[in-house]
Amino acid sequence: MEVEQVAHPGVERRHDVGLAVGDEAEVAHQSLVEHGMHRLPVVAGSVGVAPHAAARTRSHPGRKAAVPGLGRDLQGGRAFDLRHARYVTVRTVNALAHELLQGRSAREVAESVEAALRSGRLRPGDRLPAVRALARQLGVSPATVASAYGALRRRGIAAGAGRGGTRIRVRPPLGPPAAAALPPGVRDLRSGAPDPDLLPRDLPFPAAGAPRLYGGPALSPRLARRAAEQLSADGIDATHLAAVGGALDGVERVLAAWLRVGDRVLVEDPCYSAVLDLLAAMGLEPEPVPVDERGMSPDHLEAALGRGASALILTPRAQNPTGAAIDPGRAEELARLLGARDDLLLVEDDHAGPVAGAPLHTLAGATRRWAAVRSVSKWLGPDLRVAIVAGDEATVARLQGRQAAGTGWVSHILQETVAELFEDPSTWALLERASSTYARRRAGLAERLAERGRRAWGSSGLTTWVPVGDEPGVVAGLLAKGWAVGEGARYRIASPPAIRIAHSTLEPFEAERLVLDLVEVERRPGVRAD
Repeated sequence: MEVEQVAHPGVERRHDVGLAVGDEAEVAHQSLVEHGMHRLPVVAGSVGVAPHAAARTRSHPGRKAAVPGLGRDLQGGRAFDLRHARYVTVRTVNALAHELLQGRSAREVAESVEAALRSGRLRPGDRLPAVRALARQLGVSPATVASAYGALRRRGIAAGAGRGGTRIRVRPPLGPPAAAALPPGVRDLRSGAPDPDLLPRDLPFPAAGAPRLYGGPALSPRLARRAAEQLSADGIDATHLAAVGGALDGVERVLAAWLRVGDRVLVEDPCYSAVLDLLAAMGLEPEPVPVDERGMSPDHLEAALGRGASALILTPRAQNPTGAAIDPGRAEELARLLGARDDLLLVEDDHAGPVAGAPLHTLAGATRRWAAVRSVSKWLGPDLRVAIVAGDEATVARLQGRQAAGTGWVSHILQETVAELFEDPSTWALLERASSTYARRRAGLAERLAERGRRAWGSSGLTTWVPVGDEPGVVAGLLAKGWAVGEGARYRIASPPAIRIAHSTLEPFEAERLVLDLVEVERRPGVRAD
């Protein structure tokens, strides 16, 4: 595994946590906290002065302890004295990768990578051996290894090629993603989840009736009526509707209805990381389009359309991670560009709905093939795996047909529960309170950042995007102070570095402490300011 990270002396890196606060007296440098014989630290450099000079290493069964305070650049053979380093950039290389991979055919080589991942011997971020080196080791042609790596990239397991090498993706689609644990006392501001206190607590269980068997309508007629009322009020054609198991399920089904492996999809940059993971798993190629506080840049979208693409995924409000929201002027500009592209599939993901904190200016219907996906996860609860998809007749028909051939339908117990909540006046009173609470917390963070001269995006939604010069350094420094925030690299393709702060539960008095800690961390030696 090769991971570049800037670490504070009091931050320990663990293979199953990522970053965890450690005791400075015991964990002096991240480079000296090793995970086992097959993970060797490679120190690229060090800057700054530590508040203490003593460094201590951990020893492991079956190996000798590292020399205290000494790191080595294994590629260049240069040694660095780390005893006076406050921050160090560390790379970790999985030295057993060559031993883990085997096979005589491309299929066997690819399967050996998957097996090593499932067993934990390979980890997300690990670099795979060079094509020619592995080919010599296995006694096969370079074309065989290249084909295996290509298959892994198409399945979203690996990424990269060429001089940069091939690596395991951060979240390969093999089993459920591992939960990232945090040390006790750390305030978790990584998740964009809603505040549990602002979700309905006593969910209405649908009235008992005749058991639903096979052959009935996939979409509850009651839910269809209520959803159509909401969508129509927002200017979306609700003639053709389907129920799916959440926003990403809807996005995936719409893309699968029209696209094939290798097709290019225009996405916001920065973009919701799960969308990037989904595209990788489907073998689709993301093409970044920069966003500002008003959504996608029309000039950059026009240029991207000129290069060719099969689909476009955008978020009209509460854009994750930036909180951008499309206003009437921007919607008009984007609609004009999209209207000239009848061959483009438009997917609009309105995941936050009535708690977004901004009105909807939809682009649904701007192209011949389109779909608008509205999930209830952010405002009624993530465990209600229900989203409504509106779209053109052909797109919805294809979605319904493929759904019928597989899962069949989304549980009517869930659909009727959502319909019941839609019809309950107390639900809408709660949603109004949730929207105003999120707005207050969002504004509180923005005001504290502005007071300290920090630029930030976040006019809607549940997340704020703060540009920084050194993502890993800021994330590690804040973690050492008790704040867990999201490193922007997960969301970026070509956009500048930043951190994502989820503020759905962050009260203004907490925001003040967070911003003060952010400013202090950025002033430390070794952390590049924005």
